[in-house]
Amino acid sequence: MARTPPGGQAVRMSTPPTPAELVTRVSQVFDTVADDYDQSGVAFFAPIAGRLVELLDPRPGEDVVDVGCGRGAVTLPLARAVGQDGSVTALDVSPAMVAHTRAAAGAAGLDRVSVELGDATALRLPERSFDVLASSLVLFFLPRPAESLPGWLRLLRPGGRAGLTTFGTQDDTWQAVDALFVPYLPPALVDPRTRGVDTPFGSDEAMAQMATAAGAREVRTVRETLPVVFDDAEHWRAWTMSTGQRMFWKFVPEDRREGIFEQAAALLEDARDGDRIVLHQDVRHTLAVV
Repeated sequence: MARTPPGGQAVRMSTPPTPAELVTRVSQVFDTVADDYDQSGVAFFAPIAGRLVELLDPRPGEDVVDVGCGRGAVTLPLARAVGQDGSVTALDVSPAMVAHTRAAAGAAGLDRVSVELGDATALRLPERSFDVLASSLVLFFLPRPAESLPGWLRLLRPGGRAGLTTFGTQDDTWQAVDALFVPYLPPALVDPRTRGVDTPFGSDEAMAQMATAAGAREVRTVRETLPVVFDDAEHWRAWTMSTGQRMFWKFVPEDRREGIFEQAAALLEDARDGDRIVLHQDVRHTLAVV
């Protein structure tokens, strides 16, 4: 069975990967992109992370866990907030991301940060050991997020605070640009973050329900729209190559990639604001107490 993208060759439908295979795939993707991750000059991960930390309000002396730390966009401000009397344990499934965050913490003199390799689907940390749990733009990568989340929340002491950042919708231009890739992607890689109301990430209410079912209480949502600014279409392409979206390009046949870029560049003109291109992404912070 195959799908045929407009003007393209059929994309063969493969057997859906197992949960373990999906975890391995995520690790490999982020190992590949780690050196370039968040290095394109686009303000995206840092403002999202900064807002999550602000909403969690970490206090001096608290013990914090950052699940899926990436290159430390959340880890480092958390460590500064809890100070020398607190601690931050940061985990990521990608060895390369772990190395980058560990180096960044060391360079910043944040010696109360422990950065370790860890699978978010099966965290190996003692329960009731932390006051705060943060996870920015991670939960939707898990094969079975509703099954993993209770284990995350059990890491918190009674009264502990959790903050889970996921995506809401994108503006029309961004959706149209991303849609260019969809015909080439295996079904398991079609991004669940903003597509499909039947996923836990399809609405604020669905996220809140998942958190409540996992054992959270006092669940609330803070939804904000982030303007994402690019110098031009080439800047947008460089940014996509510095994020997990690099895997989207990988599935487009090499001889068709420039055509995809040209179509994307034409669509991006709809978002031009003077000498820059501005796209908009809704960001959802789900906050709770356990």
